[in-house]
Amino acid sequence: MTNPTNPSTPVGIDPAARSRARRRALQALYAWQMSGNRIEGVIDQFRHEQDMQIADLEYFEELVRGVVRLQAELDAAIVPYLDREIARVDPIERAALRIAAYELRERIDVPYRVVINEAVETTKRFGADHGHTYVNGVLDKLAASWRSAEYAARK
Repeated sequence: MTNPTNPSTPVGIDPAARSRARRRALQALYAWQMSGNRIEGVIDQFRHEQDMQIADLEYFEELVRGVVRLQAELDAAIVPYLDREIARVDPIERAALRIAAYELRERIDVPYRVVINEAVETTKRFGADHGHTYVNGVLDKLAASWRSAEYAARK
């Protein structure tokens, strides 16, 4: 069931809390990529932060755990659309791409345009000056492949 005030949002879902969850997931995945610490330790650290109270904690944990669990598959899907090895992609952009790829694949309830927009906005906030344009281009191609019917219908 969708929300009558915002048809792209299921009833009972707070879009702002979801956005905060995505931002925190990006930060957690960045920390995990850079530190090499166990993901459960990183999640625990973020879970206890004060502003996590206003984020969708369940969605945050799903994104982080899902990206880590499916990392090899997500990376394999992203790589054909990159102009370099995934290890050479900026860590913020790489985390944003992985989160968005996870959502495109596993969260069909989230429209692909929302997934791309959230990844772009998060990359603008935390990434390099023009990193968001790179993320947008890669995700647009991935969405066309993975969500071809939805992609074609919205164009």
